[in-house]
Amino acid sequence: MPRLFDTFQLKHLTLRNRAVVAPMTRVSAEPDGLANELMRDYYQSFAEGGFALLISEGTYTDTEYSQGYFNQPGLATERQRDSWKPVVEAVHAAGAAFIAQLMHGGAQTQGNAHHARHVAPSAVQPGGQQLAFYGGEGPYATPAEMNEEEIGQAVDGFVRSALHAREAGFDGVELHAANGYLLHEFLSAEFNQRSDRWGGDFKARLALPLAVLRAVRQALGEDFIVGMRLSQGMVTNGRLKWDGGVEEAKIRFATLANAGLDYLHVTEFDITQPAFGEGPSLAAIARASVPIPLIGNGGIRTGEQAETLLEHRAMDLVAIGKAALANHDWPRRIQAGAGLAEFDQAMFQPMATLTNELAWRNANDRPASLRQ
Repeated sequence: MPRLFDTFQLKHLTLRNRAVVAPMTRVSAEPDGLANELMRDYYQSFAEGGFALLISEGTYTDTEYSQGYFNQPGLATERQRDSWKPVVEAVHAAGAAFIAQLMHGGAQTQGNAHHARHVAPSAVQPGGQQLAFYGGEGPYATPAEMNEEEIGQAVDGFVRSALHAREAGFDGVELHAANGYLLHEFLSAEFNQRSDRWGGDFKARLALPLAVLRAVRQALGEDFIVGMRLSQGMVTNGRLKWDGGVEEAKIRFATLANAGLDYLHVTEFDITQPAFGEGPSLAAIARASVPIPLIGNGGIRTGEQAETLLEHRAMDLVAIGKAALANHDWPRRIQAGAGLAEFDQAMFQPMATLTNELAWRNANDRPASLRQ
């Protein structure tokens, strides 16, 4: 696997290989959003397992409306910032880099300890049912349309949490504009039905993601890594497609990249499939649109799949999700030619918490890493 185990230069970081742990919600923080020892051990195990870069689960960004799930970790307060320091130190000590994903739940909020009110670009109720394995039940609430003050609070929250991430020792931040959360909702014709400066055609709907990106970049300067995750599908509709097809997708990617991103992280249900029914994949469209590094995520399970994507230069780094959950030492297993354990959804029952994962592993004699 010569490409997979090549080093890669991501701004000032020299990554030991091209394997990335994808961000995955685990609802295992303390009720007040503090990271804990269980989370430290969880992230450390991926670093010890050979991954070069870890992207944290989505961390909420303010104590207003950003929290999306109960027991979601935050970077909104100084106490939350400080709780992440031992987690980051453990990851670095094991040789991996660590990026904090910054997330505002928006209309898909299931649990917020700070406010019962939910906000979004427009008062559009998400379809489907809340995710039981993240603690939700029943249909989503219809959110309130955000006013200017609330939009300003959201931007300020991204900036503050980004500064907290840097102070906690993270190597960068990833702005979560995927999977149907707030920044994605502002991009979306379905959720953003505004007629003011935050809405309109597909270019106009880039206004809030661009405002957040520019504010974060200005606050952090040029030396800190700032990336963004983008998808078509949402939690509430995994098969959703962007309006406008390939050409408008190229403009979206290029506009965001040119505003100060250090990398793009593209995720799809299957990253290899055509983005719009036929033609190129979303990753291929991104690759043709921007000169910055590209992370791809979605359906990558084996080393052979990863190597093929890297060899064909479809992406620079591969982000592994479910296969990483099943094999915290996925890179070491690939390198050693060892077999991979299959992901079992039972690990997420009754909820996708770290304690339930540990209980499942003990009951089924399935260690997260071979050397355990």
